[in-house]
Amino acid sequence: MASQPQTGPYGQDHGGGLARRLGTADAVVVGLGSMIGAGVFAAFGPAARAAGTGLLIGLVIAAVIAYCNAVASAQLAAVYPVSGGTYVYGRERLGHWWGFTAGWGFVVGKTASCAAMALTFASYVVPGPWWAQRAVAVAAVLGLATLNYHGVTRTVLLTRVLVAATLTALAVVVAGIAVGVAAGGGAAPGSLGDWPGAGGAYGVLQAAGLLFFAFAGYARVATMGEEVRDPGRTIPRAIPIALFVTVAVYLVVGVAALLAAGPARLAASPAPLTTAVEAAGAGGLAPVVRAGAAPAALGALLALIAGIGRTGLAMARHRDLPGWLAAVHPRHRVPHHAEIALAAVVCVLVATADLRGVIGFSSFGVLVYYAVANASAFTQPASERRWPRALNLLGVAGCLTLIATLPWPSVLAGVVMFAAGLAGRWLVLRRRA
Repeated sequence: MASQPQTGPYGQDHGGGLARRLGTADAVVVGLGSMIGAGVFAAFGPAARAAGTGLLIGLVIAAVIAYCNAVASAQLAAVYPVSGGTYVYGRERLGHWWGFTAGWGFVVGKTASCAAMALTFASYVVPGPWWAQRAVAVAAVLGLATLNYHGVTRTVLLTRVLVAATLTALAVVVAGIAVGVAAGGGAAPGSLGDWPGAGGAYGVLQAAGLLFFAFAGYARVATMGEEVRDPGRTIPRAIPIALFVTVAVYLVVGVAALLAAGPARLAASPAPLTTAVEAAGAGGLAPVVRAGAAPAALGALLALIAGIGRTGLAMARHRDLPGWLAAVHPRHRVPHHAEIALAAVVCVLVATADLRGVIGFSSFGVLVYYAVANASAFTQPASERRWPRALNLLGVAGCLTLIATLPWPSVLAGVVMFAAGLAGRWLVLRRRA
């Protein structure tokens, strides 16, 4: 096992560190902004194709696995309150190679997610030609990267606005569906009686895998651990709170969508919430769905940029990425080199590739990331534990199970991605030696 926790690097604001400016409410907002993103406006369609009505069971399974991952991340972040998340935890608890594996999966997978979120935002706000959508997506990336560059407090302020706009839109949509169903609209009652769903147990697990990534943003609080005040108290409180609020929102929206449109119509729709309000006889609310999806995508993109920048900073500090990325801005106290590099890469991806269809690639990396987090938390001694080890075992088993349910092209792409990263690190270490 790698070295045990040290007090020096993990509790101090050293000269090259980030500024601790976030309280519990701020950390909860960051988590909500990461989770209540564009996924809620799109994830129910693929989940309905996989499991029909059983998507609700899949949602509960995804929430349970997300809870295991969340408490593992919170427990670790309380001991290692620095930027980097599971990259740092894996290094300290399991060894350097495990830490690199987690960090590599997070950085590469979430960079793809950044491009996907930018393109999702553009597709909602620009109905015009593809080049106009890509131009708007690039502008969104540059604008949010500039905001992050000027300090984490500005990031949290805008995240509050975006989360409020998204929750307001979802509340209006759910209320409209409820009124429409009460007036006789919505799906036929018999269409909701197919349990556990058309896809059986495997379909339910695949739906859980698809819906899990709607919850994956809670780690953003941990990756920003170096900017949280009193991290030993704040992070273990903020992560579960953000997760439980998100689970409640998703369950309400999922039940409303099924009651309105039924699983078959949701499965066939690229915009399931729009289909739901139309099926309930509340088609006038379709613009509200669009108005909610745009800030949701922006909120997710904003939190992604912040989280990836901090993980890149941690990896650069340990020479697992170029040392230039370890710079912290002397005034704004943010990893400005890492965020500039990330914005440049995402802009290239947005301009040259359509990544909305490769969410499985990102999913593979994120699930490996959380499997390492659970394994790391399992090794913590009783003095550092806040939750039982059984949750860590369940988390590892759940992550591996969801990986197995991903489409095989996604699994293959993920394996190639990790092989390339691990081989590259081996070559660099050998050259240094």
